[in-house]
Amino acid sequence: MDRRRRLWLSAGLAVLLALVVVLAAVIAGSVRTSSGPSPSSASAGATATRAPSPTKSPAPTAAAPAPPIIPELPTTPMNILVIGSDSRANARDQNNQTVTTGQSADQRSDCLMLIHVPSDRQKVYGISIMRDNWVNIPGYGAAKINASLEVGGIPLVVRTVETLLGTHIDHTVMLDFQGFKVLTDALGGIDVNVTLPFTASFDTHHTFIAGVNHLDGEAALEFVRERYSFVDGDYQRVRNQQTFLRALLGKLRSGIQSPAAVLGLVNFATNYLTVDQGYDPASVARLAYALRTVDPAASVFFTLPTAGTGTSPDGQSIVVPDYAGIGQVAGALRDGTLPEYVAAHGY
Repeated sequence: MDRRRRLWLSAGLAVLLALVVVLAAVIAGSVRTSSGPSPSSASAGATATRAPSPTKSPAPTAAAPAPPIIPELPTTPMNILVIGSDSRANARDQNNQTVTTGQSADQRSDCLMLIHVPSDRQKVYGISIMRDNWVNIPGYGAAKINASLEVGGIPLVVRTVETLLGTHIDHTVMLDFQGFKVLTDALGGIDVNVTLPFTASFDTHHTFIAGVNHLDGEAALEFVRERYSFVDGDYQRVRNQQTFLRALLGKLRSGIQSPAAVLGLVNFATNYLTVDQGYDPASVARLAYALRTVDPAASVFFTLPTAGTGTSPDGQSIVVPDYAGIGQVAGALRDGTLPEYVAAHGY
């Protein structure tokens, strides 16, 4: 299949699913049970007319397991880079090969979203980065930003985004398309409000009607990857991804309140998720639990400013970065003024 028609994932979905399923894994291993009570003493009453008769001790009763405890996060902001790989193999294995050997892999980071979590955790900010942005990839040169995963793995994706936005990335989460579909199904599907109806141009050619649509994994894939049905192509696809994430936040909010509710996702986590080495399961669990306070309606998603489309010196169709606009986003991230930035731009 032509790379331009490959499946790319909802980055927003990747981060939330990553947080939920790893949280579930931690909880599954941390539920404690007591050692059990000691047997009760047998009663041995006697009377003057008959000998004492033994009575049975009650059977030991196991104590209910103590609920899992998830420590609260420190009140500091955090930046998480979510990467959606277009790999049709195993994104984690391909990334590890690239990092270990330096050889390019057959995958690109076709979806990138910076998730900014403020210290109060009342909302999240999702900043979508168009995959065809023509940028400088450190040590590689000018190319589409999605090539950074292909030639340097996750570390180079991080360096590229940090260079572009002038901000520090605390952690990374990567998900490939197989994980997207399976995890969506594991959640029982997602209800998405479709504002621009369309019929997908590939796979099952699913039709999305105006209003709320219940999407299973297959339909969700077609919703977040479609671009040929839209006049502005990738721009609408990014907006659909942001719509999907908002719907996902709404569904997960109640589940995050009760950690036991996500235990069913544990079996899916290890096969589809890749997190950076410094982001151990306990850390992810703390963030996932902290996100229970996030209000989906208050959360804000927008696309990193661009100057439209164009053609690269070697003839590729590209997205031209708006470096003045990007500088404003970078300054808002640096100064903690994202609320003022999104208000000024009507997001």
